[in-house]
Amino acid sequence: MPGLEPAIPEELRFGRFPITDVSPVVEGGRFPAKALPGETIPVTATATREGHDALGVSAVLYSPEGKVEQRVRLESLGPGLDRWGGAFTPSRPGLWSFTIEAWHDRYGTWHHNADIKIAAGVDVELMLAEGAKLLGEAADDEERSDVDRAVFKLAADGLADTSRAVPERLAAGESGEVLAAIAREPIRELVTSTERYPLLVERDRAGRGAWYEFFPRSEGAWRNSETGEWTSGNFRTAAERLPGVAAMGFDVVYLPPIHPIGVAFRKGPNNSLNAGPGDPGSPWAIGSADGGHDAIHPDLGSFEDFDAFVARAGELGLEVALDLALQASPDHPWVAQHPEWFTTRVDGSIAYAENPPKKYQDIYPLNFDNDPEGLSREVLRVVNLWIDHGIKIFRVDNPHTKPVWFWEWLIGKVNEEHGDVVFLAEAFTRPAMMKALGRAGFQQSYSYFTWRNTREELEEFFTMISKEWAPFYRPNLFVNTPDILTEYLQYGGRPAFKIRAVLAAMGAPTWGVYAGYELFEHVARPGAEEYIDNEKYEYKQRDWAQAEAEGRSLAPYITRLNEIRRAHPALWDLQNLTLHWSTDEAILVFSKHKVLEDGTKDTLIVVVNVDPHSARECSVHLDLAALDLDAGLFDAEGKFRVDDLISGQSWQWGVDNYVRLDSYFEPAHILHVRR
Repeated sequence: MPGLEPAIPEELRFGRFPITDVSPVVEGGRFPAKALPGETIPVTATATREGHDALGVSAVLYSPEGKVEQRVRLESLGPGLDRWGGAFTPSRPGLWSFTIEAWHDRYGTWHHNADIKIAAGVDVELMLAEGAKLLGEAADDEERSDVDRAVFKLAADGLADTSRAVPERLAAGESGEVLAAIAREPIRELVTSTERYPLLVERDRAGRGAWYEFFPRSEGAWRNSETGEWTSGNFRTAAERLPGVAAMGFDVVYLPPIHPIGVAFRKGPNNSLNAGPGDPGSPWAIGSADGGHDAIHPDLGSFEDFDAFVARAGELGLEVALDLALQASPDHPWVAQHPEWFTTRVDGSIAYAENPPKKYQDIYPLNFDNDPEGLSREVLRVVNLWIDHGIKIFRVDNPHTKPVWFWEWLIGKVNEEHGDVVFLAEAFTRPAMMKALGRAGFQQSYSYFTWRNTREELEEFFTMISKEWAPFYRPNLFVNTPDILTEYLQYGGRPAFKIRAVLAAMGAPTWGVYAGYELFEHVARPGAEEYIDNEKYEYKQRDWAQAEAEGRSLAPYITRLNEIRRAHPALWDLQNLTLHWSTDEAILVFSKHKVLEDGTKDTLIVVVNVDPHSARECSVHLDLAALDLDAGLFDAEGKFRVDDLISGQSWQWGVDNYVRLDSYFEPAHILHVRR
């Protein structure tokens, strides 16, 4: 039965046993740590005590209703460190909480002392008597199960039976049955507990899923061969692309802004200042005489057409994510109706967006300092309008250019009424701002993954997202965007596209692809890291079926990666990534491991040649302790069986393994440890 903490003066910061450095805790509990249903959440703490008696440490998980859902005993993370670790698994969305408890481990203390003293012939009868008393009290504890009470009664009688030999009596108090009962419910005294720390559990799509971005106006667009004039695609023609996206295993279709586009300062091809009469302009230059953020571009169709598009996506198991770009073209109704929502310069002009050397003359940024209440209410109205039309995911453009307080308010306000709405931050900015946006409530964020290409860079990046930032930041590993075509993809050939897809799909629970990636589109605008003939400023025709029929498409490979993701729960968690070591600077090795509800384990080992220009061979050294493999998987030589989920080959692996990966043929192994 748990003991009570003795009275301690309130002004003291420590309880009976000091507990510090608890994780996952964000800024002392000021913001909730993030989690997903069924996610294995590592929990750690530092706990210590005076003297040499045994200390027990537990993590207690409370449901949103405040009931104890799990009590997990933490294990020592190393002799002398006083650092303890374990994991719990919340089951459903809601605002959960947890505490850390430290307590005097009565049985552990007796067990340790009895083994030492009895072996040395010191206080033999006294140690046996103390053990009998301890387990006898546990047997009388009516709060314990009848099975455990019977186990303790038998053990106590055995310890007290002077007719038996001493080793036999001691063995009665240390039997497997006793240890199992203690593991189920320890014998605790002087329980010290921390405060409750918040843990926000959100729905799967808040941190798991595969995203596919495409422009609806390009799907079904066609060009008159005689006049050169384009006819825009629309929601009805774009819906014809949805089965292909679903067939590749994607979960989310992300649409750039679908609103009317301004005419003033409209950009032409490749961001030029000279737009022709048939140039459609950038979808991010929102607003015209046809309306603003609460309207649909006439070329795309009506709200009825949009609703049908969302419904068709749902039939195929896809959610639609809509872009939320809080900015306006000079023609947006807001400019005339609410000039205070923008920044007026000394010469009377409204400041347009700039990211030197880039200039966006067709876009006016919003200014939240002049009328924060009025502008905030308007954005909330717009968001609620699209929620009413079936949108539960918003990809937010450049959130780092707006006040963080606004996002905390907006996301909180929306999630109060619609707890399943997800916001993705498109924030390529300073780490401090990215962290702040995660704390403010963004369910996930773009990251600097696209620019992390070497083994060293990737190891640092994966450590950051899976360990340091994981309590408050969920990365969405997009491999490309209309604005991001890295030199790695420009010059790495087809192997580079495979490599980046494997890293993104296996490295994090959420990843994304912008249309054209599967066609190996890699030609950049000179001097820029973005596509030539950028789809942001013009229509793009692609023949998906023909490319796949002719073997010019990465779609089958992407499909296989998404099949692997769906089949293996180890890939659904963020914090279970472990780095391993290879003898080659270009061979990255990591594993993902998860213990399932039925006690079985899902373990994958990913080995990637991150050099797209070569064949590499090396030795891969695995940390077997981190893999946590069951002893029954090993043969007499210490080997276990792995199946390559890409090639279909199988091998015997162990601590050290020879690997050869030719990027031109297949740059990666995705190895599943056979059960």
